[in-house]
Order: sequence, then C-alpha cells, then structure tokens
Amino acid sequence: MGPHESLSRRAFARAAALGALPLPVLTERALAQLSYPGDAPPDAVLLNANENPLGPCAAALEAMGRALRTGGRYQFGETLRLARTAAQAEDVPAECVQSFAGSSDPLHRVVLAFCGPGRAFVTADPGYEAGERAAAFVQAPIHRAPLTKDFAHDVEAMLRAAGREAGVFYVCNPNNPTGTLTPKAAIERLVREKPPGSVVLVDEAYIHFCGAPSCMDLVRDGRDVFLLRTFSKIYGMAGLRAGLAFARPDLLGRIRPYGTGFLPVTGMAGAIASLEAKGVVEERREYVRRIREDLMSWLRANRVEFVPSVSNKIMIRTAKPGREVSAAMAARKVIIGRSWPSWPNHVRVTLGTVEEMEKFKAAFLQVISS
Repeated sequence: MGPHESLSRRAFARAAALGALPLPVLTERALAQLSYPGDAPPDAVLLNANENPLGPCAAALEAMGRALRTGGRYQFGETLRLARTAAQAEDVPAECVQSFAGSSDPLHRVVLAFCGPGRAFVTADPGYEAGERAAAFVQAPIHRAPLTKDFAHDVEAMLRAAGREAGVFYVCNPNNPTGTLTPKAAIERLVREKPPGSVVLVDEAYIHFCGAPSCMDLVRDGRDVFLLRTFSKIYGMAGLRAGLAFARPDLLGRIRPYGTGFLPVTGMAGAIASLEAKGVVEERREYVRRIREDLMSWLRANRVEFVPSVSNKIMIRTAKPGREVSAAMAARKVIIGRSWPSWPNHVRVTLGTVEEMEKFKAAFLQVISS
C-alpha cells in the first residue's frame, strides 16, 4: 500500500470518531463478556453484568407497549421529552440535558472530544474500563490512580498523575467494580484544581442504589463537569438503551457531532415513564439493600474477604486467580463478573434476586472448598 493509500492510526481514529469508520463502543455487557465470552445456558444465573433482574417497572412496560404500536414513526419528540422530563426532575435548565441510548454513548463521546495525544484520560484503578479503551483508540495517554485505603478515588493522586496534560478526569460514583463511594467534597476539589481546558466526567450510573448526594449541583453551577445517568441499572432497562448526559450547553455542543442522535423510541418511552413513576427508586433501593446486606453477612460468616459495597455488586477476594473461580462457577451455571488486572484475586458479583443469590452461595461454597 502506497503512502497515498494508507491511513495513519491517528487519522483512522479521527475518521471513526466522525462517523466515517465504525468506532468500537464498549458497554458493560461487552466488557462482561471478558468473564464469560460464550452464550450462557438458558437456566444459568447471570450475575456478571450489573443488570437489574427485576427488569422495567410496570409503568415503563406499559409505555413501551404503546410505543411499539407506533414504531413505524421516528417519534423524535420522545427524545426531547425525556430530556425535558429529566431537566424538571433534576431542576436544571432544559438546555443542560441531552438524551442518549444508554450512558456508554456519551461517555465515549466525552473522551473523543476532550482526549487525544497530549490530553490524558485519568481514572481510578480498578475502575470501569470503557473510557480508557476509548482513550487508547484516540492515542491519549492513560493514567490510572489506585483507590485509597477506603476504596475511594484518590483525587490528589489523579491530579498529580495528570500534570497539565489532562483532558478528562473520570469518576464513577459509586465506583464500578468496587461499589464504593468517593466523598462529594473530593470530587468538588477535583473540579476546582483540575488543569484549565479539562473536564470532570462524573458517572452516576449507580447513584440510586445508595441515595448518596449527587454532583448535579456542579452542573447547575455551570462547572466544567459532565454528569451521566443511565436507565440500565436501578430502572432495569439495560437492553432497552436509555441514558442522559447533563452539562453546560457549550459542553454538550462539543460532544454532539460524534453520533447521529437517532434513539430507540421504546427506550425513550420507558425512561420517561420510569422517571414519572412514584416510588420505583425507593422500592428497588430497599430491595437491593436487603440482598446486599444478606450477602455481606453470609460472606463474613464464611470468612470470605470482600469490599463493603453500597451498590448492586460486590468485589469478593478469592484464594486463587479470579479467572479460575469464574470458570468454576460457570461450570455450575452461575455466571459471575470478571477480575481486574490490578486485582487478579477478586471477582465482581452482581446482586440478583433472592433465589439467584441462594444458588450463588451454594455454588460458591463448592468452588472455594474444592
């Protein structure tokens, strides 16, 4: 191939980002396949992708059923109505909200818009990996800061690692995979002290599981912050794809060119109904809390080490490599989450129903005693 036919890696990345070439967008489901790449048996217990086994609420199911009957129309208005509904619920200006098909889409767009050679992606270790995969694709430096002894993001270390070349500081709060919180004061410090021109990307995919203070006020105050929400977790719509990005209008404008904006009307209708339904978050938060507390008590009783979580997943320490434990669990038709390179002897376990967690306990005891 001659010089006029070749495409440099940097040019390839830019072309993909602009839609001329396909960009590998990684979602939680795609990353979960690292722990179990095949098709799970139909009777397997799936505890590997941080999904909500309860599925959509009744109001969302009804709304999506109505949307199906008019599915021959694009119904762009539903996308706008979701943004307006979320803006009202969160008390932010409507121009500070944009609807997406899940939160992985805007996460990738922020990285594409603000990272590149000399503009680093800064994240926690262990942390959710999708953003750093996108950063590597556009040849951005990647800095990983280990969590603190309390399993929070180490803001001081993140600032120190980035120096002046930061593009995006990514904070998933509660963190994925550990299910632990970073104090809001630490995030506020990160916003104050970050280098000019960089942004802080706060991913609140799991915030509803714990009721911790949101960073939405940073958006209201017009700071250099993107805040992400998804309907994949507490609202049980992982496969239906609906999410939101909150930020200043000029920041949202920076990420808008990196996609088409066509969104599934079923996801939009279900998301609107979920936001408008009364008591859904509170009921599901309590449901997950009871299951989480029961599992942590069971782990303590069986002298199994774990990271105390406030979310819908728990990192469990294993005596042998996590990959081996995951494989042994899969052989018993219980599919659990992956390990992280920096924590090879931990596995992430998503919380399922009461019945599913009983099957997990039985299989896990067999595996750790074998």
